[in-house]
Amino acid sequence: MTEAYIVDAIRTPIGKKKGGLSEAHPADLGAHVIKAIVERTGVDPSDVDDVIFGCVDAIGGQAGNIARTAWLAAGYPEAVPGVTVDRQCGSSQQAIHFGAQAILSGTADLIVAGGVQNMTRIPISAAMIVGKEYGFDTPTSGSKGWEERYGDQEVSQFRGAELIADKWDLSREDLEKWALQSHERAKSAIAAGRFEREIVPFGDVTKDEGPRETSLEKMASLAPLAEGGRLTAAVASQISDGASALLLASGQAVEKFGLTPRARIHHLSARGDDPIFMLSAPIPATKHALEKTGLTIDDIDLIEINEAFAPVVLAWIKELGADPAKVNVNGGAIALGHPLGATGTKLMATLVNELDRIEGRYGLQVICEGGGTANVTIIERV
Repeated sequence: MTEAYIVDAIRTPIGKKKGGLSEAHPADLGAHVIKAIVERTGVDPSDVDDVIFGCVDAIGGQAGNIARTAWLAAGYPEAVPGVTVDRQCGSSQQAIHFGAQAILSGTADLIVAGGVQNMTRIPISAAMIVGKEYGFDTPTSGSKGWEERYGDQEVSQFRGAELIADKWDLSREDLEKWALQSHERAKSAIAAGRFEREIVPFGDVTKDEGPRETSLEKMASLAPLAEGGRLTAAVASQISDGASALLLASGQAVEKFGLTPRARIHHLSARGDDPIFMLSAPIPATKHALEKTGLTIDDIDLIEINEAFAPVVLAWIKELGADPAKVNVNGGAIALGHPLGATGTKLMATLVNELDRIEGRYGLQVICEGGGTANVTIIERV
C-alpha cells in the first residue's frame, strides 16, 4: 500500500505586526522556507513533482500564484510547477492534504507543501476591501441564494466566536485563563529551546515575536470587542507574518532518495458546520476523523488546534472530552501568532517536533476556517 510520509517540517520565526518580518516580500518569505526544506532534506529540487502553498488575501505581493513565485524566487528549476490554495485559516493544512492525496493516488512522489502570509503589508480581508471598489460590500451580500438561506445577518469570525462562547457556556474568565496559559506555555517552550529544530531564522529574526508579558488583571481591564460581549483582543489570535514548509514523500521516494521520514500521514479529511458559527467545525471534523480511523481521543498523544479565538479550543475540549494537558502544549496562536496561509504547516512543524520530543505515537491537528469548515490531519511518528 502506498504511504505518504513527512520527511521534515520547518518554519520561519513568527513575526508580530510591524515586527521583524514585516518588510519582507511574501515571495522571499516563501522562498526562504522552500530553500531550507530542500537543503535540509537533501533532495534534488528537480525531483520535486509540485509545490503547493496556502495563502489568503492573494493580492499584491501574494497574487499571481505565490507558490510558483516563491519556488522561482528560491532559484529552483522552472520545470517544477506550483499551485496556491485558499481554505482560509487552514490553507496550508489543505496544501498538506492535497500533496498527500497526490502521493497516495500514485501520481506524485515528492511534494513541497507550505504556506506564507505577510499580514502587516497585506492586512486580513484586504481582498474584500479591494472588492468594495467593484460593488461587493461582503462576500455574500447580493447573493440571492445565500440570503434566502441565511438572511442578511452578520457573518464574521468575531460573531462566530461570541456565539460559541455563549452556546458552550464559556465565561470571559475561562477564555482569559486559556489565553494566559497560551502565553506561559509559549514562553516556556521558547526558553527551553523546543522550537529550535523547526525554526529557520530569517535575517536577524531568530525567535517568535508574539509572546508577551500579561496577566489576568491586564486582560480583565480590556474592553470587549462588542458591547456586552465576552471576547477581547487578549483571547484572539495575533496578526502575524511568516512562512512554513514541509516535504512529503512516497514510500518509493523514501527508498529511492535515501530519505528518513519523521511521520506518516495516518488520516486526512475536512468537514463543514454552520457558517454563521463559522469556527465550530473542528468539533464535527474531529469526531468524523476519529470515527473513520477507529481511534479515540485518548489514543492521541498531542493535539494542535488553532487558537483563532479561545472559545474555539475550549468548546472543542468540552465536546471531545480531550485532556487539556495534551492540547497546544507549547502555546498557540493567541501567544505565537496566526499568519493565516502559513499556519497549517507551521502547526504541523510543531506537532512533528513535539511528538518526537515526547516519543509519542499519534498527533492530531485541526483548524477552524472561514465559511464554517475545518481540516483534520492525524500523523503517526515513525
